[in-house]
Amino acid sequence: MNICRFFLPLVVLLLNGCEISLSGKVLVLPGEYSHWLNMRTIVEELVDRNHSVTILTHTASPTGKQLQKEHFKYMVFKVNMEEEDIQNLWQNFIAAWMSENATGFEKMSLFWNMMSGFTSYVENVCYGMLINEKLMTSLRESHFDVIFYDPMMVCSDLLAEALGLPQVISLRLTFAYNFERLCGQIPAPPSYVPAVAVHEHLTDHMNFLERLENLLLYIAHTAMFKLQVKFTFDKHYTNILGKPTTFCDTMGKADIWLIRTYWDFEYPRPFLPNFKFVGGLHCKPAKPLPKEMEEFVQSSGDDGIVVFSLGSMMNNLTKERANTIASALGQIPQKVLWRYPGEKPDTLAPNTRLYDWIPQNDLLGHPKTKAFITHGGTNGLYEAIYHGVPMVGIPLFADQPDNLNHMKTKGAAVMLDFHKMESKDLKEAVTNVINNQSYKESIMRLSRIHHDQPMKPLDQAVFWIEFVMRNKGAKHLRVEAHNLTWYQYHCLDVAAFLLSITAVVMFIFVKTCSWVICKCLRRTTTKNKKD
Repeated sequence: MNICRFFLPLVVLLLNGCEISLSGKVLVLPGEYSHWLNMRTIVEELVDRNHSVTILTHTASPTGKQLQKEHFKYMVFKVNMEEEDIQNLWQNFIAAWMSENATGFEKMSLFWNMMSGFTSYVENVCYGMLINEKLMTSLRESHFDVIFYDPMMVCSDLLAEALGLPQVISLRLTFAYNFERLCGQIPAPPSYVPAVAVHEHLTDHMNFLERLENLLLYIAHTAMFKLQVKFTFDKHYTNILGKPTTFCDTMGKADIWLIRTYWDFEYPRPFLPNFKFVGGLHCKPAKPLPKEMEEFVQSSGDDGIVVFSLGSMMNNLTKERANTIASALGQIPQKVLWRYPGEKPDTLAPNTRLYDWIPQNDLLGHPKTKAFITHGGTNGLYEAIYHGVPMVGIPLFADQPDNLNHMKTKGAAVMLDFHKMESKDLKEAVTNVINNQSYKESIMRLSRIHHDQPMKPLDQAVFWIEFVMRNKGAKHLRVEAHNLTWYQYHCLDVAAFLLSITAVVMFIFVKTCSWVICKCLRRTTTKNKKD
């Protein structure tokens, strides 16, 4: 008994010591808006697993105020911009994408304003973070084990380089896979990996003309990407580090890339060992709805409900668009819960209720939900996959057309053009998705694939962050392609060498044949003369 009394506290102390030794210090640089919501799930899990997490953001961040309400540690550095400047930047970004009816001059003006604003944003954030000696000293003295970031927070990779920390990226595969293909060295064969699905006919099944178009898109995207980073990032990276450096040099040093999709969404394609697909990590079983909302949902009877959201960045629509949408929703038998903080449409019907915010995951998991009208953001799309809800997609900008085209190709969604759709188009799309059983069957098939994984996406994301901390990085998973030039990567030097050898052999062969033929001819001529 006395021995037990002596050893029991020792065992408890040793176990606690093991737990402490397994904990690490994580520096997080979050993205904005929905990008943060995705990272937040991982951060909360890291905290629950006894890791110390510090969020680093800047004074102009639209998400900064929300971060200060969290229970995480956070650090804020000052930039010479206001929150309104950042919001205007993203609004210009949206306007540049959605300017379908604008003239050529107006589109050029929108694009110029967007690029000018983004260049200023990059300069302010990068220098505000990396030239801040007090901040950098504090970060160095904190002795972090890993930096976890979204590329939306610019110069995060440069901070990891300056602090000598291994880095983990949270990313949604981008247009033409620019970040992953050009910086991460992930293979992207244009013969069956579509560069961008704004053109709905480009999938992983392409005929000759589509493959030609896809190859040209890859070339165009590559040129645009390299020009953009050259004039936006590279000069600042070189100035800050004091040596020639490029955006892809530093981003390519990432140990692990956490990709916010999975094979329920992606077309089959090659990927590298340090790319981990963790789509839907934020999805959870539905919780009960607020009492008033539940009563409205239950009042739908057997017809059920439709959930509608165009995302957190679309808070206002034109009066015409809002009335068109509201009129269509009023013509379906289902009750509609529409997240829309803008002005109430004149054509709003009794079956539709507007909310400044909705518990989207809980609504999509409700047994009465029949369809989801969505802009195609990755978070909402995965909640629909998780709960098996077919979609009507109204893509607006960025990766949204690509996201929804994947769902359309897989038979789980109908796509509409935001600018061109009329009330009858939206009504017919919702009715079709609800009444045509094939859409429900397709989304349930994707849902089964999503749930049938050896490890939950969230557990996998946290495992790989912890793996990087335990092993001081994961360089053994990075391909040697990072250290090759473009001509070495494509073996053009080898091809040139082999062609040269072939040319020399052919030259010698031709010369030898010519010499032999000439000699034979001379002998024949001589013999004829003698005869």
